[in-house]
Amino acid sequence: MKNNLLLLGLLGWSLAGCHKTEQAKSPLDDASETIAVKLLSLQSTSLGSEIKATGLLSTEYEARYAFKIGGVIDRIWVQEGQSFRKGQRLAALKTSEIDAQLEQAELGKEKALRDYQRVANLYRDSVATLEQLQNAQTALDVAQKTVNVVAFNRQYAYIYANADGLATKKLANEGEVIGPGMPVLAINETNGSRNWVLKLGLNDRDWAAAAIGQRAEVTIDAFPGRTFVGSVFRKPTAADPASGTFQVEIKLDLGNVTPSVGMFGKARIYTSQNNSYTVLPYEALVEADGSDAFVFVPAGNNRVRRVPIQIDRFDEQQVVVKQGLEKVTAVVVSNSAFLNEKSIIKIVN
Repeated sequence: MKNNLLLLGLLGWSLAGCHKTEQAKSPLDDASETIAVKLLSLQSTSLGSEIKATGLLSTEYEARYAFKIGGVIDRIWVQEGQSFRKGQRLAALKTSEIDAQLEQAELGKEKALRDYQRVANLYRDSVATLEQLQNAQTALDVAQKTVNVVAFNRQYAYIYANADGLATKKLANEGEVIGPGMPVLAINETNGSRNWVLKLGLNDRDWAAAAIGQRAEVTIDAFPGRTFVGSVFRKPTAADPASGTFQVEIKLDLGNVTPSVGMFGKARIYTSQNNSYTVLPYEALVEADGSDAFVFVPAGNNRVRRVPIQIDRFDEQQVVVKQGLEKVTAVVVSNSAFLNEKSIIKIVN
C-alpha cells in the first residue's frame, strides 16, 4: 500500500513538472499572432467611362392611330398584342352620317352646276352680266371643293396600317362615340430586326455623358447567354414626366431573334470620356455591399487600418474604385478576411 502511494506521488510530481515545462516552452509570442499579408502598390489607370442602365424593349416607331372625323366606332379588327400587316384595315366608324354629308355635298354641286349653266346661257344672250357669271362659277367651284373635302374625310372613317406592326393597347372600344383625332389604337411598327430599341432611364450625369452614336452592348433576360450590339440612337432633351429620369434610346440589331415589346434589357454604353481610376483585385475587398466596400491599408508599426471605398464598376477580374483611395499608396491583397484594426501583420512578397 505504501509503495502504491509512493508511485502515485512520484507520477503526480512528474506530470506537474512536465506541465510547467510545456508552459515555459510554449508561450504565445508576437510571431504566433502575426498575419502574413501581401501589399499592392496603387497606380491610377486611365479607363473609358461606362454607363450601366436598364430599360424596356420597344420599336423605333410608335404611333397612336385615330380617325380624322368623329363618330361611333363600328368595328375594331385587332386586339391588344395582335400583329398586323401593312395596309390591313384595323378599325372603322359607322359611315351613315358621313355618307349623308357626301350626298348632300354632291347635290349642292349639281345645283351649282345648273345655276352656272343657266347664267352662262343668259350671259351669251347678253341678259346676265359678267359679274353674275363669275359668281356662278365661284359657287360651282366652292361646291366642288366641298365634295372633295367630304370625300377625303370619308376615307378617314377607316384606320389602315401604315406598316407591319403590333397593337400594344386598345384605347377605345366598339360602340363608343369618339371625337376627331382621339386615339383608338397604340401601335409599334416592327419592320425588320433593326427596328428595335431599348429605352433607358438615366440620371442627369449619365445622360450628359451619353451621346448619339456611342457603342452599346445589351443583354435581354429572355435570351440568356446572348449579347446584342447597338448604338445610342435618340436622346430626348426633356425628362420623362412619369419617372423623372432622362431618356436615351439604343437602336439594336437583333439578328434572327424576335422579341416582344416590353421585354427587360440591360445596357452598357461606352462613352468617349477617359477618366483616371484605381483598379483592385477582388481579394482586396472586405464587407462589400453594392457600391460600398472596405479595404485594409498599412498603417505603420506592422498595423493596418480599414478604409471605406466606393466602387464605380467591376468585371470578371477587377474592381474599379471611384473614390476613397486618394491618399493611399498600397492596400492589402491577401488574408484580408482575417484582419481587423488590432491585427499585427507581416509583409511578404
